[in-house]
Amino acid sequence: MSSDSTNYSRREFAKLSALGLASIPLLSFQNGLEKIDSSMATPLNVHLFSKHLQFLNYNDMSAAAVEMGFDGIDLTVRPKGHVLPENVKEDLPKAVEAMKKHGLQPKMMSTNVWDANITVQKTVLETASTLGFTNYRTNWLKYPEDISITESQALYGRQAKDLEILNEKLGLIGGYQNNSGMNVGAPIWDLLPILEATNGKFMGSQYDIRHAVVEGGECWELGLRRIKPLINSIVIKDVKWGVVDGKWEPINVPLGEGMVDFKLYFSLLKKYEINVPVSLHVEYDLGGAEQGLDKITMPQKEVLRRIKKDLVYLQEAWEKAE
Repeated sequence: MSSDSTNYSRREFAKLSALGLASIPLLSFQNGLEKIDSSMATPLNVHLFSKHLQFLNYNDMSAAAVEMGFDGIDLTVRPKGHVLPENVKEDLPKAVEAMKKHGLQPKMMSTNVWDANITVQKTVLETASTLGFTNYRTNWLKYPEDISITESQALYGRQAKDLEILNEKLGLIGGYQNNSGMNVGAPIWDLLPILEATNGKFMGSQYDIRHAVVEGGECWELGLRRIKPLINSIVIKDVKWGVVDGKWEPINVPLGEGMVDFKLYFSLLKKYEINVPVSLHVEYDLGGAEQGLDKITMPQKEVLRRIKKDLVYLQEAWEKAE
């Protein structure tokens, strides 16, 4: 794995410095993930999902993320993203250069990668590896109507294994995000036959609590407990049910205003000693920025204020959780 993968965020470095070198042995590394003694109250390593700053260029995006207090950027490297897959060799280095200029090290990216045999997808991973990225989100999957779910899971499991082999070669960790609706992995349990076809070290779960709560209701804790050995990154956002045009549907809301019990969730993460890279998604009204539009209808200052408010809530909720 690239040497950049062992870099700490500014807050993490300051924390370790304060504790002194004697605290270093408290860190252990398992399954390619950083497991930290929860008694240290180590802050989460929070990256902003760059989809919400797609109205900005690489330099302005990086400057805004730093100004708001993020540890990094979860860069969109996918169709309609900050970096288009077909232009990855030329544009990803430019994005990384801008990030480093503002003190941000490349770590997370969101992709449409799933098939290790597709040249453009392989090139995305190879390029990211040379630039120091360590974690990426894969593409989402659907169940074909003409193939049984069991057969589809077996096929996807083989593809996940192939991707894991490539990831190990490149020093990358792939995570499949559970996404509510008619998607593979919407119910956490159906991800297990797919991800357990791998060794769980370079391929696993990007756990999304928002989608887990939507699909799991009051039993999301069981899903978390079951998939926790495979979690290598997490997504944070909040949601509530509401009526829109006469139909009940999930509505995205600011952190702390929805159904996600962050006190319980963060307490469980600490109990399970899960402290992995975090991607903050802000998908309520941001004047179009929540949808990744390149032109927004809300003042930029207000967009950034709302995003920072969620970041502060996240940091405080994590610190208070026991």
